[in-house]
Amino acid sequence: MIGVENKSPIAPGTADRSASLWATFPVDCVESRDLGPVAHASGCMRSSQELRGSAILLRILDRLEETLIASLMAAATILIFVAVVHRYAFGIPVLHPYMAAIHLSWAQELCIYMFVWMAKFGAAYGVRTGIHVGVDVALARLDGRSYYRTVLFGLLCGALFTGVIGTFGTRFVWLMAHTDEVSPDLELPSWIVYLAIPGGSYLMCFRFLQVALAFARTEELPHHDPAAEVEGIEQKHPQLAATASAAG
Repeated sequence: MIGVENKSPIAPGTADRSASLWATFPVDCVESRDLGPVAHASGCMRSSQELRGSAILLRILDRLEETLIASLMAAATILIFVAVVHRYAFGIPVLHPYMAAIHLSWAQELCIYMFVWMAKFGAAYGVRTGIHVGVDVALARLDGRSYYRTVLFGLLCGALFTGVIGTFGTRFVWLMAHTDEVSPDLELPSWIVYLAIPGGSYLMCFRFLQVALAFARTEELPHHDPAAEVEGIEQKHPQLAATASAAG
């Protein structure tokens, strides 16, 4: 037989290693490898940088969300404690002159506002971490694909609802900002207080979309405490697990 010269630029034995390397790149990066080495390398670098940038922004948003909720909770707790102690000491004759000079009539109003902000942004945190209470007795009786579609539909409905609330809240705040309305005790502009409606609603809408996208890819919902799982109850729908096993 006449020997055929191997003119391939790839050394023998490197095909398997190259194939394994492609599996580590994003899908759009792998699909662009036929465009040439230079174009492909630049595309992969852009994809990797975009992924890293998105992950960093999401981590920053997560930390800001958690910091805001924890700060509001701590401040409200401390303020309520101080107000209760002040009210109790106000009735003691020895301390009455000192307590009378301290005015905390605004404490209750401020605590209400802080709890409202904490509840709005805490709801978004609950969507991200999966701590909202849900009844899934009917969902557990559905087959794998029906369960998948129903959960995804519910998440998208949540995103639509919170997006609508955020839009109406934005319009409400915008109209209120053009008035002179202030809060009774603190005399804060009312539009600042009501900023919690569009801010918390839009963040919750984003969290619904984030969870929906993750569920569409992995068929798993977030769980806040895996150690608190009840024995005998599967966290992942059994039909989805069976479907994933069959597909694998």
